[in-house]
Amino acid sequence: MKTPNFDRDDLDRDGIVVISSTEPGMCGGTDATQDTRAPKEIASEDMIFFSATSALGGVCVLPEANSAPSPYSYVSAFAAPAGDGCFIFLSTRVGFGVGGESKAEWALVRENVFPALVRLTRECGLAESNGRHSTTHGLPENFGGSVDIRYAGGERISFSNNQFPVFTPVTGSRIAETLTRAMEGERLPLPDLSGLREIDYDEEREDGGFTRAALKLLPDGTGVNAKSSRYSDPTVYQSEKPVERETVDAIKENIKRTGILAWAGLPESGFKLGGDKKLTFVFDGGESVTVRSNLLTPGQIGGGFFNIELEMTAKH
Repeated sequence: MKTPNFDRDDLDRDGIVVISSTEPGMCGGTDATQDTRAPKEIASEDMIFFSATSALGGVCVLPEANSAPSPYSYVSAFAAPAGDGCFIFLSTRVGFGVGGESKAEWALVRENVFPALVRLTRECGLAESNGRHSTTHGLPENFGGSVDIRYAGGERISFSNNQFPVFTPVTGSRIAETLTRAMEGERLPLPDLSGLREIDYDEEREDGGFTRAALKLLPDGTGVNAKSSRYSDPTVYQSEKPVERETVDAIKENIKRTGILAWAGLPESGFKLGGDKKLTFVFDGGESVTVRSNLLTPGQIGGGFFNIELEMTAKH
């Protein structure tokens, strides 16, 4: 599957109508806008990105006719092309308060999930809210959510509200069911973490500086992290420090939890902070996976890159 490019052209602000605005830092005020260019119907069948998140409690929404009530109080879904398949992330919550049950799972699947998401998007009328964005300041949590859906021809569905749910519980159930079915299909193979032998970090900064680190994993479960850095002066600073087994185990757990080995084929986000950063995971036999920091990832697991960067460049 071809990986799309998402750049800052998506952020052109022409055609935006301000519905309400507040003074900077005003608690309780609402900033709301409407993009007058945003289409209310999308004819394209060629979806290339899907992200939809919403809390589903706090308001009473009757289910559509002949539909069972939704069990979910929260649904967050993500799908993007990744190499020869699709990277999927699904986070759900059933119930409220201490009795609620949360679940989060990612998968790299062979199936192209986008045809099913195209039908879902059209049948659930997600484009009807296209272009509406509302932020109420001072809320203790996000009681709503956001939707970002993109198509190969440039069409886009984008709306958000942090005060109220942005889609119905029935739509949330359909999203969760669609991605759950996809996750039950064939998954693309990823390297076995038991064969991980080294992690290399490489950052090239715009001022000509750099930071490079190599974490070698030892047979006893510990590691050695060798780092070299250069900043605004010509001096190269070098260090080599042992890494305890608990830290190595935490890094491996981070890799499993975030699915970072499956990120390699994800599209770039269009944003880059500081410089070019990448992590390369080296396995037995010389197999390697390289992941860059500026990829489009679900927010719930997007910190996976930074967590490893922090251990290799700041803590050791």
